[in-house]
Amino acid sequence: MNDASPTSAAQPHLIRRLLAEFIGTGVLVAVVVGSGIAAQRLSPDDVGLQLLQNSLTTALGLSVLILMLGPVSGAHFNPVISLADWFLGRRARAGLLPRVALAYLAAQVVGGVVGTLLTSAMFEVAPSFSGNDRATVGHLVGEVVATAGLVLLIFALARTSTAAVTAAAVGAYIGAAYWFTGSTSFANPAVTIARMFTDTFAGIAPIAVLPFLMAQILGAALGIALLLALYPTATRTAGDAVIPTQPDSQH
Repeated sequence: MNDASPTSAAQPHLIRRLLAEFIGTGVLVAVVVGSGIAAQRLSPDDVGLQLLQNSLTTALGLSVLILMLGPVSGAHFNPVISLADWFLGRRARAGLLPRVALAYLAAQVVGGVVGTLLTSAMFEVAPSFSGNDRATVGHLVGEVVATAGLVLLIFALARTSTAAVTAAAVGAYIGAAYWFTGSTSFANPAVTIARMFTDTFAGIAPIAVLPFLMAQILGAALGIALLLALYPTATRTAGDAVIPTQPDSQH
């Protein structure tokens, strides 16, 4: 069975791609949550320093994951990126097929939750729902802005940039967005869902998850609209986000 789009039949087998998305999202969540726990323990009296440690670690970790797993799955690690890939590429037949996009989403969400549980085990913290209610107006506006910027950046870069440039740029954007958005830039539904299972520095209360998801979807729609206004031909390279997968002759 060929689960790739018609223009990308040589992509790695779907199982390998889903495994890469599962691992990548899980490790990304482990990086976010683990560095948050470590920062809280190492700098207990300085929230600003905790955020700096958390943001730098996340930016570096995300860049590494994109380079490591991008050739297999494209390194989406984010449901809004996979949905945008499908939406933008559907007419040019350059993006994910609908069933593949849904499979990516499932792998990302499950991987994220596993990443949280793994981090709890590494730091010997009992898994529990977070009590950190982030659902304020400022946080939600921040999520719209952060997600819109991320979608715009990734699909604009897919037109021309190399893998190394894209990895560095996406990592830098997420690291910066920790600071210039009121929400500290979740910008990822899978990461948002996963982070409600940790009552630590990086957690989010279950009651805030749905508003965050809605803000992220709105931000993704805004990012797509801006992309099409600025780069009308970006739909032709949607399948190359975040970075192009490498041809695989063994299926």
